[in-house]
Amino acid sequence: MIRLPKTTFGAFLLLFWAWWALLAIFRAFPGIDIYFSQLFFVGANCDATAAAGSICGGFPYRDSGNFDLLRTIFFRLPYVVAIVMAWKLIECYQQHGATFNAERARKLKVALGTMLIGPVLLVNVILKEHWGRPRPVQTDIFGGSLHFVEAGSLAGKCVSNCSFVSGEAASAGWLFCLLLFIPKSLRYALVPPVAAISILTPAMRLSFGAHYLSDVTLGWLSSLVVFAALLALTESQQGQKNSEI
Repeated sequence: MIRLPKTTFGAFLLLFWAWWALLAIFRAFPGIDIYFSQLFFVGANCDATAAAGSICGGFPYRDSGNFDLLRTIFFRLPYVVAIVMAWKLIECYQQHGATFNAERARKLKVALGTMLIGPVLLVNVILKEHWGRPRPVQTDIFGGSLHFVEAGSLAGKCVSNCSFVSGEAASAGWLFCLLLFIPKSLRYALVPPVAAISILTPAMRLSFGAHYLSDVTLGWLSSLVVFAALLALTESQQGQKNSEI
């Protein structure tokens, strides 16, 4: 029986090592990525101009206007939420003395810090720009011109905004983290739609041929790792302050 961690730091360690374990699995069995992307790829007959041995076809969901609209909404939603939370944090610090809600400010800082460190810095600035893994639609397996490389490989020839890991999945994972902060009075109304969006976002990126299963899984999980790390850090600092009083 798997024992769940009893502390936030324990949860961070569990998530951290789970991330690396999943990366090792995807690297050891790259066929997993290819298999799940093939589920959404529809082949077609190549025309006379195609080179011999070419694979033709595409990802139909990618060309759907309805799905593209959903993708746009899901893409922007986390950043809209982050802007609102930043405004709420400013409001917190406009209060003084007994009216200052320190716990609310701490939660807002953890949430915004996770967004900045995770989806923005770690994923979009570092990983996606320096781990040149081609997206499925860019690889010769699915009609592109670049060779497939496994998750985490630096051998890919993608130049910018590459596949490893998914930025939108990381933002969706960040939304999932916020479920922990939803007040009890709003949980029945907000938890189901937020959880659904958090899961549908990476699923859509996979179905569009924009990312492999490893990209969306590791991208989504990366935000949970960062969130747990910051939450554990702030809890530790709060505990030290309380012990000094």
